[in-house]
Amino acid sequence: MLQGPLLWVALVSAVSVLVYYLTLLNAGLARIKYRIPAPSHDGPEAYVRRVRAHVNTAEHLVMFLPSMWMFALLVSPAWAAILGSIWPVGRLLYMVGYSKSAALRRPGLYITMPTIYIFILGSIVGAIRHLAQA
Repeated sequence: MLQGPLLWVALVSAVSVLVYYLTLLNAGLARIKYRIPAPSHDGPEAYVRRVRAHVNTAEHLVMFLPSMWMFALLVSPAWAAILGSIWPVGRLLYMVGYSKSAALRRPGLYITMPTIYIFILGSIVGAIRHLAQA
């Protein structure tokens, strides 16, 4: 059973998946708005930006979630939850910004990328530390 800070990591994970779903919803609503038949992804730039926000979030989620959990288990669950809570907020900003213009995606991207780097590098260091103590 998960206890303490790991529960917060689980909550951040769930919120992050919900944010991913919101990017899916945003892209789907754009498909309806611009009358883009499935499976096409060709359409006006405003439609393509929403789809890219969704796909880019999927690409980042696949790095974010496992690296956050590895960091939680190998380094600190409390810090994983604290740092991890930045990611869904940044991805919402990314989606909203990218929906308006390609340039406006940058603030959300710059907010979310450091958490992934910290989690991956921290997990490597944490694993090496644990291996050295074994």
